[in-house]
Amino acid sequence: MIKDEHYWLQRLATLRIDRSTKDPAPHKPLLLLVIIEMTEQGEIDGLDIPLSPDLAFRFSAFWSIVAHRRKQPPEVRLPFHHLVTSGIWQPLTAGGEPSLDKRLTVKVRMDIGFWECLSNHSFRDRARRLLIDTEPYFQPEERASLYALFQMKQSSQNIYNDKELYKTKVQVGRDARFRIEVVIVAYKHTCALTGCRMTTTEMESIVEAAHIHEFRDSRNNDPCNGIALTKNAHWQFYRGLWSLTDDYRVLVNKDKFSENGIEGQRLSDFEGRNIFLPIDSSYLPGLQYLEWHRNRHGFLNS
Repeated sequence: MIKDEHYWLQRLATLRIDRSTKDPAPHKPLLLLVIIEMTEQGEIDGLDIPLSPDLAFRFSAFWSIVAHRRKQPPEVRLPFHHLVTSGIWQPLTAGGEPSLDKRLTVKVRMDIGFWECLSNHSFRDRARRLLIDTEPYFQPEERASLYALFQMKQSSQNIYNDKELYKTKVQVGRDARFRIEVVIVAYKHTCALTGCRMTTTEMESIVEAAHIHEFRDSRNNDPCNGIALTKNAHWQFYRGLWSLTDDYRVLVNKDKFSENGIEGQRLSDFEGRNIFLPIDSSYLPGLQYLEWHRNRHGFLNS
């Protein structure tokens, strides 16, 4: 039997998912959406997919869309291992042997037929829409979030009676996209202030996506209105203890705080330094957002 696009779309539409609760588990379709996204971005370019921090972080960001109906925290190892039942891939151990336990699975090897289909833009678009729209993978409002996350126009069949709920769910998707673009794509999990980078396969990153012009005021999820910071640096930035010049040098408002610490690691030690910037200039912090931040926090003459 030739495993063509029709075959694989049928497999995607009939995934074996946990239906033991009122809300069928969304883990498998959500992870497949992550895989499609990473392939589209050129982050997957062959049959083998490692259980990487980038994959895990994306799964965590996508999970925010379904978190309202799932009490347990997300665990990417579950679908990563158990999608073997779909025939899409084979889970492997560190030694390259077939894995029989999710705790031993460190990578998967895709079926070559699926990979060939996944390499086609048209197939990826059809697969993405199928996964989003197939019942019972996602609830109607979650589909609105997913379409917003992928910046795709929704299918005409999706009709939402509660307009306010619809707007809220669209925003959830846009927030997830903001986190992914800032933390993964632009800053590669690196804190712009300190240069610290730490990720785990438990979907944790030491940095988070921070808005420059506060979101509650701007409602702006432009990635150029974002910067990746550790929690401490984010807290300090949010309170205006430091800001940035238009040439991305650190400004420190020493009148606002006192501190003790190891020399070279105190906030005041960063004054005048250049921050760590995205390699892709299209993600550089927007100067209009930096100006707002300086004005908001009293760096008026900088």
